[in-house]
Amino acid sequence: MLIGHVKEIVRYPVKSFHGESVKKTKVMEYGLYGDRSHAYLDESRPGKYLTITQFPEMVRYKAAFMGEENENMFPPVRITTPDGRRIPWDDKEFLKEMENQSSRKITPVKYNPAHVPEGAIEEENILLVTDASLEKMKELCGKERLDFQRFRPNLIISLLKDEPFIEESWFGKTMKIGRAEFQVKRHCERCMIITVDPESGERDPSLHKKVIRERDNHFGVYSTVRNTGEISAGDGVYLFD
Repeated sequence: MLIGHVKEIVRYPVKSFHGESVKKTKVMEYGLYGDRSHAYLDESRPGKYLTITQFPEMVRYKAAFMGEENENMFPPVRITTPDGRRIPWDDKEFLKEMENQSSRKITPVKYNPAHVPEGAIEEENILLVTDASLEKMKELCGKERLDFQRFRPNLIISLLKDEPFIEESWFGKTMKIGRAEFQVKRHCERCMIITVDPESGERDPSLHKKVIRERDNHFGVYSTVRNTGEISAGDGVYLFD
């Protein structure tokens, strides 16, 4: 059954940095091509990554791949800093700047296009939200503007029928987009990351409190990849039992 179409595709080349919207991409076994494929290890917490939780300003740095998708190696990743500089993600001076601002020693790490480990992505392969749910969330939170990047989705689905939070009834069902297939799995339980404004880096703790109170701390749903393939913005979204 056709339920809508893909409004936006978003991947996050560097974990916890601002994501990039793309017109099309390949769905890999781990999720969208290159999603969370680059990260910074937090040497003060062995085996852990530096994230927005430790350093909220990370969300203001915008990451993007510079080049065509390649299944053998990732194209270079460029960072646009809050003050407008454009530099490689692993530039030595930039790393020092990040260490000074976060007060942590960091080490850049990147994976390969065939496999990004679960620790980098943290949860299921794909996080999706619907346009109807985003609009309803604005209302619940009393916000005229609520940047979807706060919620860090991979897919925003525009529904044919305007039903906020209908995606929470899809658990166990199969979703088909382009040549890719997903199984919708479970709720996304939110954390403090949604309190951080992606543009200013300022925190609004009341937002998380409202999601806890109004939505039992759930917003968006996770899905796992069943079949890989290319997807594009505008593709139809089909749901099957």
